[in-house]
Amino acid sequence: MAEDKPQLGHLEKVDLRGIWKNESGDFTPWLAKEENLKLLSDTIGIDLELHAQEKAVGPYSADILCKDTATGAWVLIENQLERTDHTHLGQLITYSAGLDAVTIVWIAAAITDEHRAALDWLNSITDDGFNFFGIEIELWKIGDSPIAPKFNIVSQPNDWSKTLKQSRNMGTGELSETKKMQFEYWTQFNQYMTNSKSKVKCQKPMPQHWMNHSIGRSGFHMSSIFSGYDSETNKYGGEIRVELAVIDAQKYYGYIEAQKDEIEKELGFPLVWSTQEGTKSRKIYAKKNVNTSDIKDWINQHKWLKDNLEAFYKVFAPRIKALPK
Repeated sequence: MAEDKPQLGHLEKVDLRGIWKNESGDFTPWLAKEENLKLLSDTIGIDLELHAQEKAVGPYSADILCKDTATGAWVLIENQLERTDHTHLGQLITYSAGLDAVTIVWIAAAITDEHRAALDWLNSITDDGFNFFGIEIELWKIGDSPIAPKFNIVSQPNDWSKTLKQSRNMGTGELSETKKMQFEYWTQFNQYMTNSKSKVKCQKPMPQHWMNHSIGRSGFHMSSIFSGYDSETNKYGGEIRVELAVIDAQKYYGYIEAQKDEIEKELGFPLVWSTQEGTKSRKIYAKKNVNTSDIKDWINQHKWLKDNLEAFYKVFAPRIKALPK
């Protein structure tokens, strides 16, 4: 007796204008909703927090202004429900000129070859403070199923070339052996987190001793630390740390510290709590002494960082979200 074969549907592309009549009145408000920004966040790898719609920048008005919650940097989003055009390209350049450090996301029904090339060129000539993304949006359905949006990256920053350029601009020339090791460490850690399907997002690997991670709200972030110094003795002796940074400490640190006993009970281990009262930002962290140059041990270090980052996220993220604005 032949087995019943599963019935497969057929993908059908849906016209954007059939769902969103215009950009400012329909598409922009749709994209500004938290669940839809999350879809874009997952696509470009940046955790976005909405700050404004129709934000004035020079003579133009950006459709959506967000913050990268891991870095606090501005992210501007410009939408088109048609093919890209030169007018919008000019606006993107105006936005980047009007802000010190910004990520520009250009979303359109179709990005032409010349505009993709222009975005690639902008990514190649600008420093690490600027990032340009070209995103095409599509709508699909199967039969009578709900219509589903899909973002496709057409152009994005070349992180490795920008990393090399940044090191030269800092006057360091070629990367030192320590910087090369840091870059390789974070590259492997980023891949480890991706393969593990961790909910904690990594920033792009950089030749430095830290990597920041979003915790879902600007003004706070987690960090992974890979250091050749022991933070307790302030002498050589490698360690890794997972930290929560509270940027506006005078406003928020007390709320979190008041829950210290409950937080450490949920985590199952004690934390180091910042004692630098009056400082603008304060940190809460867990640490582990390691041999940072032992490449064979990196996988164990990455596992420790992952487990503690996820524990921090689980315990701190709901509390941070509940803090007063």
